[in-house]
Amino acid sequence: MVTKVMTPANLLARALGAGLLLCVTAGPAAYAQSLEEALAAAYENNPQIQARRAQLRAVDQGVPLAKSGWRPNVTVNGETGWQSANSDPGTGSFNRVETRPTSLSVSVTQPLFRGFRTFAQVDQAENTVMAERAGLIAVEQEVLLDAAEAYVNVVRDTAVVDLNRNNEDVLARQLEATQDRFRVGEITRTDVAQSEARLSGAYADTAEALASLESSRARFVRVVGTTPEAPETPGAIPNLPQSLEEAISLALDRNPQIVAAEYAWKAAQDEIRNQRGRLLPEVGLTGSYSKGWDQGGLQNSERETLAATLDVTVPIYQGGAVYSELRQAKHTAGQRRLELDEARTQVREQAQQAWEQMVATMARIDSLEDQIEAAEIALEGVRREAQVGARTVLDVLDAEQELLNARVNLVRAQRDELVAGFSLLSAVGGMTAADLGLSVQLYDPTENYEAVRDQWFGGSAAADADAALGMDATAPEN
Repeated sequence: MVTKVMTPANLLARALGAGLLLCVTAGPAAYAQSLEEALAAAYENNPQIQARRAQLRAVDQGVPLAKSGWRPNVTVNGETGWQSANSDPGTGSFNRVETRPTSLSVSVTQPLFRGFRTFAQVDQAENTVMAERAGLIAVEQEVLLDAAEAYVNVVRDTAVVDLNRNNEDVLARQLEATQDRFRVGEITRTDVAQSEARLSGAYADTAEALASLESSRARFVRVVGTTPEAPETPGAIPNLPQSLEEAISLALDRNPQIVAAEYAWKAAQDEIRNQRGRLLPEVGLTGSYSKGWDQGGLQNSERETLAATLDVTVPIYQGGAVYSELRQAKHTAGQRRLELDEARTQVREQAQQAWEQMVATMARIDSLEDQIEAAEIALEGVRREAQVGARTVLDVLDAEQELLNARVNLVRAQRDELVAGFSLLSAVGGMTAADLGLSVQLYDPTENYEAVRDQWFGGSAAADADAALGMDATAPEN
């Protein structure tokens, strides 16, 4: 059985075989929605993905913020006013002097050395961006997995509704035949009551199945953003690993949760460098130019000043705050390292669980197919025996119910197999729009980053759109 699971051709045959039973769900329709179309709609419409993209664009701003430590600060200050002064030069008369003191100054401060803190802050910001990109991929996988599960749930529940409605038709004909036999005296009223009870139970089962279908359709709308329209049976799941060992290896190498944890750990190490830099001297250069008019109460006077200052600050003692924050940064780095170990453990578990679930459901499907074949033979035999009086109506009803249960269980097992396959694909990092080859315009996480990483001033259209400051409040694609 395990060898059968590990064969790609068998995976394709199994996925296509699942469609043989589920194909009754589509029915005649002018348009049938494929799984790829549903996943593409979720990729483009799901607000969870859109929100995480906006979050990544916000994190991108940490890089130019860190780079500002290399850039100058420029300030301009100006003031003007009115002043009136009376003076007595010793002549017994006062002289009034009215002036309008005005000044204008420009100051430029350029950091020269900040204890290597700017280097650490830039590295930390870039590692944080990389961690957030991995987080975006994780959210994308989560949404697409939810969309795939919602899609196959609709397919499953539609098939269950069809099976139950077909069972209603069978039981209705069975009841008519039972009533005819009762009228001619072949069977008793008890047999008729048993047929009526089974038909009423079938109506109740159909109502429950319809409620489950509507619930699945509602979840589909929430995740995908559109109404399911005659969903088709999914085909083969692409890029599945060939063995459990390959699945675990791919998961440990590509899973975005691990990638995000690795970059978060690197960012925490950069914070240690940043805090150490606060213990080192800082050097800065300040240049200033100022010009004043009517200063000191002197009319028509001018004063011009040009100055340059080299500032050196040597930290001696900061009340222990810097050392405390340095120790705190080290503890946080240790926490991030342990979280990386935990992420690896969780991802390994996810990959193994998904693989084993897929193996188990395939074995279950084989057993259910054998059960259906045997139940069909048994039902036919019971019906013939009932015609000659060797079996009761209840025996026929039980055989029909057993066949129905087996068919419903097969539909559900086929759904579970597809979900396990998609879960395995997600665990190995392959449940993305790019890996699935969806017909969508892929979001480029580097476009906004490249636009702002060296931006010295000004806003951006992406920021205005995210803040709904423009005419269109919809977040941009890039």
